[in-house]
Amino acid sequence: MIDATMEQNRSGFWRNLALWKKILIGMALGMLVGIVMGPDAELLKPLGTLFVNAIKMLIVPLVFCSLVVGVTSMQDTRQLGRIGLKSLVLYMATTAVAITIGLGMGSVFMPGEGVNMVASDGAIAAKEAPAMVQTLLDMIPKNPISALAAGNILQIIVFALGLGIALNLCGDKGRPAVAMFESLAEAMYKMTELVMKLAPYGVFGLMAWVAGKYGIEILLPLIKVIAVVYLCCVIHVLVVYTGMISLIGRLNPVRYLKGLVNPAAVAFTTTSSSGTLPATIKAAQQELGVSKGISSFVLPLGATINMDGTALYQGVCALFIAQAFGIDLELSDYLLIIMTSTLASIGTAGVPGAGLIMLSLVLTTVGLPMEGLAIVAGIDRILDMARTSVNVCGDLAVSVLVGKSEGELDTTIYDRIGGSAKETEFG
Repeated sequence: MIDATMEQNRSGFWRNLALWKKILIGMALGMLVGIVMGPDAELLKPLGTLFVNAIKMLIVPLVFCSLVVGVTSMQDTRQLGRIGLKSLVLYMATTAVAITIGLGMGSVFMPGEGVNMVASDGAIAAKEAPAMVQTLLDMIPKNPISALAAGNILQIIVFALGLGIALNLCGDKGRPAVAMFESLAEAMYKMTELVMKLAPYGVFGLMAWVAGKYGIEILLPLIKVIAVVYLCCVIHVLVVYTGMISLIGRLNPVRYLKGLVNPAAVAFTTTSSSGTLPATIKAAQQELGVSKGISSFVLPLGATINMDGTALYQGVCALFIAQAFGIDLELSDYLLIIMTSTLASIGTAGVPGAGLIMLSLVLTTVGLPMEGLAIVAGIDRILDMARTSVNVCGDLAVSVLVGKSEGELDTTIYDRIGGSAKETEFG
């Protein structure tokens, strides 16, 4: 009876444990088992292969449905088309800049240098990079069904964006199709949630194999990865966002930095842009002086499509994995990573495990080994805290800039930030 009760308590403890903690435990146990078993730990690799295959299964339908839904969700803001365009341009531009910073810092600090995960049989090799002009031409699929079946991510993204725009232009006639994609997207979100439950076991299997084959020294560079990602996040907020506030908005950037403290803290602890939305809207309206109309549209849109922090993370982690496996990336590969991450950011927010899903998308597009996911997954929670904070800071920056350009920023509230700003609404 006592044994049964103890077993029930243990199973209940595991069920109630947060996913990131389970993944961390899986990573630690995998390392320990791999060290003990040595090369024999390859017997556990199928656990990780199962998880990686499940993630691969999700990429095409998840990205396609989410992108279509992300584009069609703008249909209800026809009267705010100008605001929507401004917001979209700013969000996409800052995302492209963010991943460029990540790639640049990854190239400078070389977090994967010296890791040496190249297989002795030379099985892992870089994909031959096509010419840049050919890459641009190949973005338009000749056969969308073939692109979906082949998993050509860039072609899928372009087709999904075009289909979403076309459905919006169809008006009421397009609503049944939009409803279908919304339902499919929700189903894919739920399936992603189910697949992510396998993450602790998949990470355990892959980490046991990695530690057994390559040794414990493979894990030491992870500290460097964390440091580089956090440094990139600080640079993006203090240079890019404050630079936009100062140069484009002609506003005091210090006021903006003071106003983002509370929502950034919430984002850092919750690791959820959507969960931080109430705090973000409150800060935008009461502390930064953005009108209710602007903040109610721009900020939820940002929580959906703004993935600057995740883009930074992808740039650093993609280079880390490439360096660890001894793969040299061409200029076209870097541009491909930037394009893929920027376009894919429209439809990936709000999905559990979005960072890993987007990273797997980038790895697939550029031809990098998916086994690298296991190494990054163990520290994903630590990286997630920083990248979510950056996402929220970006949402606030864009809301301030759009509000200023539309004449819906109360500068008296903005200038007295840190004082006794009261709630305000604009007629």
